[in-house]
Amino acid sequence: MTRKRVGWIKEDPVMKRATYLTSALVAAAATGLALTPLAAQDAGDVGAEAEAAPLTEGEARLAKLLEGRVAGEPVSCIRTLPNQRIQTINGTAYVYGSGNTIYVQRTSDPDSIDRNEALVTNRFSATQLCRLDITTRVDPVLGIFRGAVFFEDFVPYVRVKPDAGADD
Repeated sequence: MTRKRVGWIKEDPVMKRATYLTSALVAAAATGLALTPLAAQDAGDVGAEAEAAPLTEGEARLAKLLEGRVAGEPVSCIRTLPNQRIQTINGTAYVYGSGNTIYVQRTSDPDSIDRNEALVTNRFSATQLCRLDITTRVDPVLGIFRGAVFFEDFVPYVRVKPDAGADD
């Protein structure tokens, strides 16, 4: 095996082959991603089938929690207190607050939400939790880093008061 010196980097035939293979894989993946919308159009009404699928355990728990509430306009920050309640719904969402208004945070990867992990947040504000705050998941017993959490906008859900004149 001969190696040529190119500038300060040695040219290695094995590395050159690996680079070509990597480039080919990236090109194939990009082509597949580009064709995905076309395949979705050909699939017909896939949305109706997805709606008919049964709810996961986490989605069912969230739906029960949101009964009698109406979604509001998403916000990028919420006011938090040190003793504020947070509920973790496995594979679905984090729910902040209690009472008339609760905030649902689905994150960019809800499948990684696990109630057996602790959230550690480096906040930019002491009284607010924002979508840009740096949040990580940590094993609560060992303190081992388990992954980053990327928040999206918080969706407020407000309890709807029953209509007093509904019986008339």
